[in-house]
Amino acid sequence: MSRKTDHTDTTSLENFLQTIVAQFGCDLESVDLAPAGKRRLLRVLVDRDGGINLDDIAEVTRAISKALDADEIMGNGAYTLEVSSPGIDRPLTLPRHWRRNVTRLVAVTLHSGHKLTGRIESASEEAAELDVKGQHRTVVYSDVEKAKVQIEFNRPAGNDTDETESPVDDETLDDDTVEEN
Repeated sequence: MSRKTDHTDTTSLENFLQTIVAQFGCDLESVDLAPAGKRRLLRVLVDRDGGINLDDIAEVTRAISKALDADEIMGNGAYTLEVSSPGIDRPLTLPRHWRRNVTRLVAVTLHSGHKLTGRIESASEEAAELDVKGQHRTVVYSDVEKAKVQIEFNRPAGNDTDETESPVDDETLDDDTVEEN
């Protein structure tokens, strides 16, 4: 009696899942397989330009589950599948991460140790243009040690699209300038 080989190393899973998520116009951001008692937990993070919603996640989840079961890539062992999008705390490590966060405020630490906080105005494959306290600054990705989007509780509504007219200043608003909704 032959037994199907269990190909559950991360690289094999990434290669297998990449084509499935690409069918939905998504990028495979990460794959993590960890033991969870008698089962294994497979966490898959997907994202795409323009963002991804719960209905999109549900479609991708169904497609991944069907493909995993049909191919038996997970072997005979039980597993739990979790598919989600990366959270706001994901570091900006690839040009697409910067592009997807245009208009957002980011904290950047350069390899030189210099730190800056600015709003992403544009992003190319090599660098991002930031507005740092009214000054334009080019940040080359190869110079970045760490970059993260900053959570803004006072971010004006409507700034989540690329059609933003002007970035919000980093200064704190006075109490009398806050609008009630």
